[in-house]
Amino acid sequence: MTGKKDSETTAEDDVSLFRRLMGDAKPLRQTDKEPERQPQVSARARFARRDERAVLAESLDADIDETETGAGESLRFHRASVGRRTMRKLARGNFSVQDEIDLHGMTAPQAKDALQEFIGECAARGYTCIRIVHGKGMGSGDRGPVIKGKVNKWLRQWNEVLAFVSARQIDGGTGAVYVLLRKNRH
Repeated sequence: MTGKKDSETTAEDDVSLFRRLMGDAKPLRQTDKEPERQPQVSARARFARRDERAVLAESLDADIDETETGAGESLRFHRASVGRRTMRKLARGNFSVQDEIDLHGMTAPQAKDALQEFIGECAARGYTCIRIVHGKGMGSGDRGPVIKGKVNKWLRQWNEVLAFVSARQIDGGTGAVYVLLRKNRH
């Protein structure tokens, strides 16, 4: 029972300490009036118009495919000869991936050269499905995913590529693509 008395004594000490410390305090006046709100001015507000003009100018200069490719955006492309069922199968990861390349840490020119050589070799070997890991651009800062946008553009231009789609989450998600290659006729 001493435990209960100790806690009661501590509670009484706390109350008396609180009253002693608050003895000089005066209650605030009650009013029905709402406090006036001071307008919040952002430190960046004076730069907003200049920034908007810069973004507009940049967007007009940028390649539309690169502009639309954000970190979380899925990539998808197919030539007219590729049917819906094939695209569905590719998107589900139902094709056996025969080889892959990882473009992390490369500059755009290095990535383009490596990817072009890789696709040429895979096509020469008769591979039909490959995976390209381009990343999500998390290390690119405000620029967003640079290599991802370039890969989206390059793959559309190369004849060996029939289709591509962002990979399943387990295979890299929006940081990778499955690519369907044209069958090489010997």
